[in-house]
Amino acid sequence: MSSTDAKVEQMFQILLDPQEKGTEKKQKASQNLVVLAREDAGAEKIFRSNGVQLLQRLLDTGEADLMLAALRTLVGICSEHQSRTVATLSVLGTRRVVSILGVENQAVSLAACHLLQVIFDALKEGVKKGFRGKEGAIIVDPARELKVLISNLLELLTEVGVSGQGRDNALTLLIKAVPRKSLKDPNNSLTLWVIDQGLKKILEVGGSVQEPPGELAVTANSRMSASVLLSKLFDDLKCDAERENFHRLCENYIKSWFEGQGLAGKLRAIQTVSCLLQGPCEAGNRALELSGVMESVMALCASEQEEEQLVAVEALIHAAGKAKRASFITANGVSLLKDLYKRSEKDSIRIRALVGLCKLGSAGGTDFSMKQFAEGSTLKLAKQCRKWLCNDQIDAGTRRWAVEGLAYLTFDADVKEEFVEDEAALKALFQLSRSEERSVLFAVASALVNCTNSYDCEEPDPKMVELAKYAKQHVPEQHPKDKPAFVRARVKKLLEAGVVSAMTCMVKTESPVLTSACRELLSRVFLALVDEVEDRGTVVAQGGGKALLPLALEGTDVGQTKAAQALAKLTITSNPEMTFPGERIYEVVRPLVSLLHLNCSGLQNFEALMALTNLAGISERLRQKILKEKAVPMIEGYMFEEHEMIRRAATECMCNLAMSKEVQDLFEAKGNDRLKLLVLYSGEEDELLRRAAAGGLAMLTSMRPSLCSRVPQVTTHWLEILQALLLSPNQELQHRGVVVALNMVEASKEIASTLMESEVLEILSVLAKGKESPVRRAAAACLGKAVEYGLIKANRDGE
Repeated sequence: MSSTDAKVEQMFQILLDPQEKGTEKKQKASQNLVVLAREDAGAEKIFRSNGVQLLQRLLDTGEADLMLAALRTLVGICSEHQSRTVATLSVLGTRRVVSILGVENQAVSLAACHLLQVIFDALKEGVKKGFRGKEGAIIVDPARELKVLISNLLELLTEVGVSGQGRDNALTLLIKAVPRKSLKDPNNSLTLWVIDQGLKKILEVGGSVQEPPGELAVTANSRMSASVLLSKLFDDLKCDAERENFHRLCENYIKSWFEGQGLAGKLRAIQTVSCLLQGPCEAGNRALELSGVMESVMALCASEQEEEQLVAVEALIHAAGKAKRASFITANGVSLLKDLYKRSEKDSIRIRALVGLCKLGSAGGTDFSMKQFAEGSTLKLAKQCRKWLCNDQIDAGTRRWAVEGLAYLTFDADVKEEFVEDEAALKALFQLSRSEERSVLFAVASALVNCTNSYDCEEPDPKMVELAKYAKQHVPEQHPKDKPAFVRARVKKLLEAGVVSAMTCMVKTESPVLTSACRELLSRVFLALVDEVEDRGTVVAQGGGKALLPLALEGTDVGQTKAAQALAKLTITSNPEMTFPGERIYEVVRPLVSLLHLNCSGLQNFEALMALTNLAGISERLRQKILKEKAVPMIEGYMFEEHEMIRRAATECMCNLAMSKEVQDLFEAKGNDRLKLLVLYSGEEDELLRRAAAGGLAMLTSMRPSLCSRVPQVTTHWLEILQALLLSPNQELQHRGVVVALNMVEASKEIASTLMESEVLEILSVLAKGKESPVRRAAAACLGKAVEYGLIKANRDGE
């Protein structure tokens, strides 16, 4: 212990020595400090050795390497320890820690972001537990510390001199820390407090432009991050009064810029409306209805200034999201957008005008009969989008709009067909999805969902269709190229182009832009890609299994279910140990068990049972994981299912789980019909169900001999069922029957006597004379045991 104390002291001496600047010795000391802080004992040692004050001195040096070392060491000190976290904040000062986020150096800003995330987690844990006694004496009020921290983050959003990266990191922290993790938690007071204290500050970031640089430095992702935060805050509200307050604050902010602030103010207001339309669109639509806003958008589209045109055209694009407003813009704005597209000399304006036209052209969705534009117009628009997408000379921020356009146009099946045929466009799309331009992710995912037809599509009731036609109501029509054969061909082309590796990179993105809705879209595409058995090997080879796990564990309920179903399909047809190597295989169990819930479809239940059967046959540790997830009662429930395939899959799964001691205990417990069900299923007509039930029976009677004496008690038909198994032409069923008979004979002389007095003796004698096989050996062993008991005698020739 004393040597560790000396080492900590020595490392700080080296790091704070001005003569050691930039030396290898200094680098080594900083690495040692970080490694030591990762262990709880080491972190405690640094903390008790006046470490926080010394780390503060390292932060004050302003040297990037020393600041990184200090921040990473502080992560170790604060990690999962409330009292050390509060003590650290009181020494460093909350304002000082938050201000490090705003530095120009990206690595230092990210390290500060990680430290603040750890601090948030520690404080939230403190709020949840409500500490008392000794721990409570150290932490006066974690909720107060939490609010001080969030208040400083909100202040940072509008501070001049803060780097764009730092602003993005502050927004990311607020997205993770403020809204409730689950809507079951009744307390949303933190969200309400943030809306009252900081909504205007968030809207200020949302209304800022990257080019030309304004007062606030922002990045290409800042506005989208602000939209995501606003959306999360709005979704966290519980009642109409809270939502009304949100709308009022947004409208007052927009009015304050729109009225009496000149043209610059109007631009700011319109930019803020765009931010709201990309986030909580209900608030954005309300803002658009304020007097003069929509008119100003239309007027500014015709401006001579590029910046003004950009803001107005983007607002028009986002405004066209609602069908009723899209039809209003179709009537009033199409000619305006066409003029911009044809006459503007700037690609940045033309591409946005094109996206506006794309959005309006796809207002009918997948309905083939609702054409907004003349025949062939959407194909021309798509061709131009693909051309811009493939142009490397245009910056990623502008090319993103080409993807936005395709995301809308790919509702049209003709556009889908042309798009998947264009290899260069697909490669450019996947390349852009891997770039720093994170706001493109949702558009890429939307285009892929459309190309694979993985959106929800209900088949209308034919009678209702006839009724609608009679009543002269509009009936949606499917495009001929949206039939299953065309969809399968498109999926094959996407797989050949490398869609899985691109999606795997998208899933790994650490950005607030990868929202739950975006994750759901990716889950839908993955499910469509693994639909055909022969494609699953390609998906696994390109890392699809690894990418599906985080999608199945986090996101919307629909997204998680779709990802879990894709995991089930992969687990059924490929070796799970190869698909999910190492510890990853244990993470698959929970998503699969979630598919057993009653709100999932019969197909999802069936595929989950098949996948769990495969996993249960691999190792005892996996069986224990399935038991821990409380899957056994659900599997038992499905053994009574009317659908024969689900019933069979549940019985097969139970058969594999029967290798576990805990499951054997359930069958051995008195007062239940589990054993009776297996015996009865062994006599069913469905051969595969009989095979599964007889296999489970053979396994249980071999592991637990006490069950052998209970078999005759559960049903009077047990002997007929056993004889039917022994006489079966199917070798597998026969083998299971012989093993059950052998286990019963070995269990007790009394049962053996019952069996030898029946026709079983004759059947076993015939089987023992057959060709060399496991059946013959087991039959011979049965007869040998009966001879040993003295129930029968061997023939003179020794048979």
